Amino acid sequence: MRINDSGFVRVNRTGLLLAALMFAASVGAIVARPTARISGERQAISLETTIPRQFGEWREEPQLYVQVVNPQTQELLDKLYSEILARTYVNAGGYRIMLSLAYGSDQRGTLQAHKPEVCYPAQGFVVKKSEPGLLATPYGDIPVRRLFATMGARQEPLTYWFTVGDRAVQGNTHKRIVELSFGLTGRIPDGMIFRVSSIDPDQARAYELQERFVNQLLRAVSPAERKRLSGLGDS
Repeated sequence: MRINDSGFVRVNRTGLLLAALMFAASVGAIVARPTARISGERQAISLETTIPRQFGEWREEPQLYVQVVNPQTQELLDKLYSEILARTYVNAGGYRIMLSLAYGSDQRGTLQAHKPEVCYPAQGFVVKKSEPGLLATPYGDIPVRRLFATMGARQEPLTYWFTVGDRAVQGNTHKRIVELSFGLTGRIPDGMIFRVSSIDPDQARAYELQERFVNQLLRAVSPAERKRLSGLGDS
């Protein structure tokens, strides 16, 4: 929203759409609250079996070389999420990528606690850069956020995205719009946060290898699993 030279208030399209959806949702809430979880409409996801331990040039490294950042206690994780997966992968050149996935059958706000902007500072990191981006795949571009976090000598570029239902969302406003659109149909969306990171002072190299890692992973899973992981499902 902004005021033009004539003194009139101008509202951008995204703001109008969000306001309209929020109004419709508040009216709809008078009649009924969302009760049907879309997770119950389709096959249950198992991250442990969905994500292969070896694909493309990458294989899981059972003995973790570095710790994947997940600061919450196991008790809290169990309350917030339906499934959590954290693994470290390595290629033949010795380059390591840490993968972290958190899935929630009720997406309304719970995955926010797993955002890197929240969990990295909770571990003592300083987030020095945070910017939106697009991760190119043969199936479409995934809207992502790229961060650069440091703690002492550890320098960690990372890439992550959210899905709501089968749709990747960019930013809190877009996420809220998609959640409200589900609410208007009486359905509760599930969701996921997909995160990859590397210990690497060279940010450009890290982001390039992370993109390669994601593409090789998406090629290794079924079309239905790819849709849920990438958020490149519903238009």
